[in-house]
Amino acid sequence: MTEKLNRYASLIVHLFRAKYRAGSTRVPFAREELVDGARLLGIALPKNIGDVIYSQRYRAELPDEIAKTASAGKTWIILGVGRAKYEFRLLRLAQIAPNANMATIKIPDATPQIVANYAQTDEQALLAKVRYNRLIDIFLGIATFSLQNHLRTTVEGIGQVELDEVYVGVDKAGQQFVVPVQAKGGSDKHSAVQTLQDIACCAEKFPKLICRPISAQFAADDVIAIFELTEDGDSVKILEEKHYKLVPSKDITDQDLASYRKRSRS
Repeated sequence: MTEKLNRYASLIVHLFRAKYRAGSTRVPFAREELVDGARLLGIALPKNIGDVIYSQRYRAELPDEIAKTASAGKTWIILGVGRAKYEFRLLRLAQIAPNANMATIKIPDATPQIVANYAQTDEQALLAKVRYNRLIDIFLGIATFSLQNHLRTTVEGIGQVELDEVYVGVDKAGQQFVVPVQAKGGSDKHSAVQTLQDIACCAEKFPKLICRPISAQFAADDVIAIFELTEDGDSVKILEEKHYKLVPSKDITDQDLASYRKRSRS
């Protein structure tokens, strides 16, 4: 191995190496196998064993030894498939990242000053700005209402999941929606795993509502990038992307407004 692995990555590589066979597209494992792997490798497990898997699913890239076994145009992700059960699954590569060439839309900043004064750059600050400025409503063109943030629940066939925030909404025709929002602050990257879990969770918990999964992410220059996503076969795709910048009303010029009118007609 050419890279130096931390203990989390070492355990994940050990599990994958023990079970992967050439041509496999799914490699199942159970959380308890981390204990056996740690014993064989002489690695001290963290108190929260689940953090090993969480870190590799959401915070870090999978190690090179795993990534290099993926065929062209595909990538490995780790999915929950039951209580304390997981699998490496090979999916088509989905790049969900802000488009540097996307035009920015200025929005009058309605963030309460006391919130703005203490807001950081993490996901909670991002969720607050999205909520106070009704960016989900603006982006989707429907009326939405925050139902709950950090919703932790279990989904059949997946196990425990956590949704950053869930909105419910309605449009002018009376159609009702559930909108799971995934927020990424700092250098965190969008997770296709989380989107797939959000969709599955909404299908089980809100079966009568139309699911419209959203990802929000801080981009350069205090821009908030928002994506509407969809499950497309064995991948996650972008349906729409918009970039918003929260500014004082006085910073929205007549030229800006004229530009927005022109865009709305095109």
